Amino acid sequence: PEALDAARARAGWQRLTLQAGRLRQPGGATLDLSAIAKGFAVDQIARLLHARGFGDHLVEVGGELRGSGVRPDGQPWWVDLQLPPGAEGLPGTRVALHGLAVATSGDYLRHFSDEGVSRSHTLDPRTGGPITHGLASVSVLHAECVLADAWSTALTVLGIEHGLACARERGLAALFVQRTSRGFVERLSPALEAMAA
Repeated sequence: PEALDAARARAGWQRLTLQAGRLRQPGGATLDLSAIAKGFAVDQIARLLHARGFGDHLVEVGGELRGSGVRPDGQPWWVDLQLPPGAEGLPGTRVALHGLAVATSGDYLRHFSDEGVSRSHTLDPRTGGPITHGLASVSVLHAECVLADAWSTALTVLGIEHGLACARERGLAALFVQRTSRGFVERLSPALEAMAA
C-alpha cells in the first residue's frame, strides 16, 4: 500500500499544465499514451491516404480499424466486432465502417499473473490497481479512431453498468462483453442498437 500511495502521489493528469500551447509536467511524471497510440496511428494513416487521393480504404493497426469509402466490389468495409476467447456463443455484431472507426479494449490479450491469479493490464485510476469487475471487452465505434480507442479504455475501466450509463449519456456506440459465472453476456449501448436497427 505504501508503494501504491507513493506512485499515486506522483501520478495524475491534474499535475499537468497547458501554458502557451505547450503541455508541461512538473517532473517525475511519465506520460503513457499507449491507450490511444494505435487509434492515433490509424487516423494519421487514413488522413495520409485521403490526402494522396485514396478515398476508398480500410486501415488497421493492432486491431483498431477505420474505413472510408467502399471495397473494390462496391460493398462497405464490413467487420465483425472482436469477441474474447470463449464468447463464440454470443450472436456477434457486424458493422460497416463507412466513415467510421472501431477500437476494442479488453483483458484477454494483455494480462499478467499475480500469485496465480490472472489480472487485467488496465488500471483503474480510482484504486491504482487492475480492474476487477469482470468486463471482458468493450468495442466503440466513432468517426475518429483515437477517440474510439480512448473511449473503449475508459468504458472498460468504468465497468458495465457505469460504462453503459456513460455511453448512453455521451451517445457512444459501444458493445460491452461481460464475463459471468454462466459464461459471457453482451450489452449494446442505445447508439449501437440504433445502428443495428
